[in-house]
Formats: sequence, structure tokens, C-alpha cells
Amino acid sequence: MAQANSIASACAALALSACATAGGAPDAQTAAWWSTTEALSNDGMEGRDTGSAGYDRAAAYVRGRFERAGLRPAGDSGTYFQRISFNDIEVLAEGTTFDVNFANGQSHPLHFLHEISVTPTWGMPEAIDAPLLFRGYCGPSDLAGVRGAVVVCFGTRRAGQPLASAQLEAATAAGAVGLMRVDDLGFTIEPPRWPLAYARSVVFADGSPRPHSIPSLRLNAAAFADLIRASGQDGAEILARGARNEPLASFELNARLRARYATRERSYTSDNVIGVLPGTDPALANEPVLLIAHLDGYGYGVPVNGDSLYNGALDDAAYVATLITFADARRGRGFRRPLIFAAVTGEEKGLLGSRWLAAHPTPAAPTPVAVLNLDQLRPLYPLRILTTLGLEDSTLGQTVREVAAPMGIEVRRDLEPERNLLRRTDHWPFMQRGVPSVSFLFAFDANDATAAAAYRDWYERRYHAPQDDMTTPIDFQAQADFHRFYFALAEAVANAGAKPEWLPESPNRPR
Repeated sequence: MAQANSIASACAALALSACATAGGAPDAQTAAWWSTTEALSNDGMEGRDTGSAGYDRAAAYVRGRFERAGLRPAGDSGTYFQRISFNDIEVLAEGTTFDVNFANGQSHPLHFLHEISVTPTWGMPEAIDAPLLFRGYCGPSDLAGVRGAVVVCFGTRRAGQPLASAQLEAATAAGAVGLMRVDDLGFTIEPPRWPLAYARSVVFADGSPRPHSIPSLRLNAAAFADLIRASGQDGAEILARGARNEPLASFELNARLRARYATRERSYTSDNVIGVLPGTDPALANEPVLLIAHLDGYGYGVPVNGDSLYNGALDDAAYVATLITFADARRGRGFRRPLIFAAVTGEEKGLLGSRWLAAHPTPAAPTPVAVLNLDQLRPLYPLRILTTLGLEDSTLGQTVREVAAPMGIEVRRDLEPERNLLRRTDHWPFMQRGVPSVSFLFAFDANDATAAAAYRDWYERRYHAPQDDMTTPIDFQAQADFHRFYFALAEAVANAGAKPEWLPESPNRPR
């Protein structure tokens, strides 16, 4: 009865219907986890944008929870904080315009952040006025005669075709003054979504060269179809052929892009929050295991259905909450190896907090021997299958299998490599420095219609949107099962006699 009362109290405190959604009411530990998630993603945290006052409040909250759980400070100068300085450039909605002007006198304005966006770089031109040329997939052989033009490219994300960085490099080498990538509607495993929250780039303020390039634009597929129709082409057919990975013919749009950018530059600091659970074996004191999740979110951005606050409940407040839940469960009781708990900043701006931590380990948080990352997890349906990024790169993969098997969890390698998830989250900077690492996603079988619908709903309506909030239907049993798995995995790695090793056949192992 006491446990039931504690669950009811937690659900009442949250005042949310999620406590009665799929998977039933949560157990006491999972209810506490959800309460911590709410504390980190409520409106008072303002979406935890890097460098914002809301982020600083969230970092202070995490610091207090780490201390209460018995973790020792592992940041700078005996604190829990590792401070990082950033420079930021943003293209502002007010004062930024995009117009396509056709030879026949028609003009087609494009709505910034709803139909078109641009990746800001330092030194970008204040304006652009250039012809638009469609060049299919924009491989080097497609780009003859584009000097002085904005090149329009099908934004493929498939292996065997030029990806964004290769298209930008080829367009620059060919003398184009801009690159415009059109969304691939056939990439349904992670469908494109609009509007975008904002157009912003962030870099370390450490004297490193700031990125410069020709303007790199992204165009909504529907807007592309409208433009192509106005130029006398069949835009829907071009999009369909690109989605099928079929050849695409080049042509001129007989139109010019006239764009004007209003930009703002800022400088600020933001903190990683780092605590350590000391180990019990002095011989393994310099072999810590890193448990990491990103604390930052998007903050305020373009409204979606009237809501402009991107709370980031499952991306990634919920998994900072998992770190806190684990620290609470241990109550200062360590394993053989130390465990470093890190809630990092700037993930949404390019893995910046984890890149900094990987390059600047602190005396209390030295370079780890393994990283167990938490991101991209969504307990929307039962946990029966767990995709494991990095599964086949190191002996960590076998440990994952050994922990998951008695729990009835099937472990799978990444079946969607085109999404490039391995390099899109916070374990990657450590892998680049030679540290074996894993990260996880809830998976499902193709014939599981219920899970597929929940997954599709997440990506179409909630991912990087204000609707990633506490109204998301949660399968609390799935989350409890994941906690059981993750906590057991951390214990297994921290107590193992040997540290994880790279597998010889891994393409990501250090050379």
C-alpha cells in the first residue's frame, strides 16, 4: 500500500494523464524518474537552450541532485561544473527574406524556417542574387556550368549518392555561390519536418577557425514542387524519382534567387555537469566508466500549433533523469571502477559538450575506458528489442548481449545506417579518441503496427518540436525494464576484470 501511495502521489504531483498510459502506472522508481523528467523539462526550464538562463537553472538542479545522491564533484577546480565558452551566429527571421523571381515576371516568396532555411556561417554574404540551376544529386560530374549560380540538389541521404558535405564541397569547387538541398520525402525512416526552430550555428570560443562556406540552404519538398511547376517542370515526378534513387536530369529553372540575411552574433558560456561515484578497487582507479546524457535542448523557437517552447522532455531530459535515478539508487555505493556521471551541454548544436569533455578530461574525470550513452531512447512501446549503436565495434557488444539475454531483450545492430546515428550523439567524440562506446534505441519488428504507429507519431509530431513534452504517452514498464538493463550493464562493465577492447574488424577502432 505504501508503494501504491507513493506512485499515486508522484502522479498527482505531475498532474498528468501519462501516469495511466501504456504500460500501466509506474513503480516507485519509475515514478520518481518521471518526476525528475518533469522537473528538468517544465516550462520554467525554458527548453534548456545552450547558454540560456533556463539551461543554467537546469544545470544547477542536476548539480544539486548529483550532490544529494553522493556523487563527488568532477568538474573544474573542485566543482561539479565544466565551463565552456561559445560563439554563436543566428540568421534572424526579422529582416531575412527569400524570393524566387522567374523570367516571365512571376515572383515566389519563400517563408523562412517554414519552407526554406540556411546554415549560418561567419562571413556569409548579406545578400545573394543568382540564377537557380537544378543538378540532380550534385555529384562533381553534374556541376558543369554552375559558376555564379545557386545549385539546387536532391537532398539524398542514401549510401552511394553524394551526401550533404560532399555536395557542398563539389558545388564550392565548381564555383557555385550557394547550395540548396531539397528534402527527400522517400527517407521515411526519419521524415523531414517543418518548421525549424531557428537557424543557428555554435562553435567553441577557443580561437579555432570559425566555419566559412558558400550559403547552404534547405528547401521544403512542397515548396520545391511549387517552384518547379512554375518553371514548367513536374516537381512531383522529380521528387518521386529521387526517392526511388533513379537518375535525375539537370535543367535551368529560368529563375533567380534573391535572398537577404539578417544575422546576430553572441558569446556566452555553458556548463557540463559532472559527478563521480568513486570506485572500490585502487588498481582500477584510472579506468572510469562514463555514463553520459545531454542536458541541453532547443529552448524557444518557431511556434508549432501555437507553442514556441521546445521542452525536450524525452530529448534528453528523461535520460539525464536516468543518470540521477541510478545515482540515487547507488547512494554512494561504488563498484570496482569509478563511474563518471556527465550531463553535457551543446549536443543539439553539434555534440559540443561531449567534444569538449573528450578533449579536456578533468583530474576527477579522466578519459574513460568505456562510454554508455543515453540519447534517442523513447519508451513508447514495450522493450523487447534494443538497437545498440557500436554493438560490433568492441567487446562492450558482448557484454550488452550477456546482460540483455536473461531479461528477454533481443539485441540488434543498427539496421538503419543511412541515418548515421552512430555519429550523431555524445558517445561519438569518445569513439573518435579510441574509447569503446555504446548507445541504444528502442526497436520493434516491422509487423508490430502499434509500435510502428507510436514511432511514426514521435518523429512526425514531437521530434525536435514543442510537442516533445510531458504529454507524450509513456510505456512505464518499458522504461523500468530499460533501467534494469542499463543499471546492470553499468555494474557489469564497472566490475569486470578487464576493460573493454576494440574488435579487430571494427571500422571505427583507432588506427
